Amino acid sequence: MGGIFSGQGRDVVAHGLTAVVWEHDQLDELEAAAGQSNLAPGSLPVHLEIDTGMSRQGVAPGEVAQFLARFGPHSPLRIETVTTHLYASDETNGLVTASQLSRLDQALARIRHLHPAPEWLSAGASAALLGNDAHPIVALAHRWSLKLMLRPGLALYGLAPRFEPPFDSHHEPSALTDARHRLQPVLAWKTRVVSLREIPAGTEIGYNGTFVATEPMRLALIAAGYADGLDRRLGNHFSLLVRGQRAPLVGRISMDQSVLDVTDIPNVEQGDNVVLIGRQENEAVTAFDHADAAGTIPWEVFTRIGPRVRRIVV
Repeated sequence: MGGIFSGQGRDVVAHGLTAVVWEHDQLDELEAAAGQSNLAPGSLPVHLEIDTGMSRQGVAPGEVAQFLARFGPHSPLRIETVTTHLYASDETNGLVTASQLSRLDQALARIRHLHPAPEWLSAGASAALLGNDAHPIVALAHRWSLKLMLRPGLALYGLAPRFEPPFDSHHEPSALTDARHRLQPVLAWKTRVVSLREIPAGTEIGYNGTFVATEPMRLALIAAGYADGLDRRLGNHFSLLVRGQRAPLVGRISMDQSVLDVTDIPNVEQGDNVVLIGRQENEAVTAFDHADAAGTIPWEVFTRIGPRVRRIVV
């Protein structure tokens, strides 16, 4: 999705990959690689991205005609898919998406004259799929006789995006509300208690002593830190689950370890499970909880979980 760099065209050809293109130098790279492999005209598929307003990547609608001139009958390249990114499907009024789809419609009017014509339209992530944008996207694909490809992300984890700003469950689209009730989270993140200790009042906890005990406390050390993806900003501002109860994070989160206050949770022992994301008895901690506390989005919470955190498929 992020395009190719110089020298990567050969890898695209060798491994049968499909590159996203929107710059002329990307076409140069792929054409050179196709020539070295003696590929027949139209045998190397690409995904053409149209910038319909996000200004991140993609061909500007006014430059589509010039870009399409590169796909002549003798070019080894063939546009298999036209794609764009709908950047405001999490807004309830839908005006931005309508404007983007209008620009995309204008671009498709030019692209349809290609031979062979593209087969696919790729537009819309989880918010579009579950909210109100799905119907106009389907209609646009039908208008130009394209098969539709949607790109669910957050929904694959069993979460429905929240519409911003601000989130208001009373005014969000009914389709999204229904999806939130139907979807079930598929990811849990857990660790264990490493050790326990008792401390007297006045004891500082963690780097720079950002937490000072005002009374005797019982602390649990856990094997998870910011190198694992636990956001450092959550120190002194968040709770995890131990024995089905919320245990506050106290002090700064370290690279590999964090400290929980388990003073009011009876019988916590070394080796007990600690839930960072997921459910334990009647309590739950969600990616949205992490995101709200850290000022980010659930996708960042998921993608921050480090590769050294062991994955177990259940």
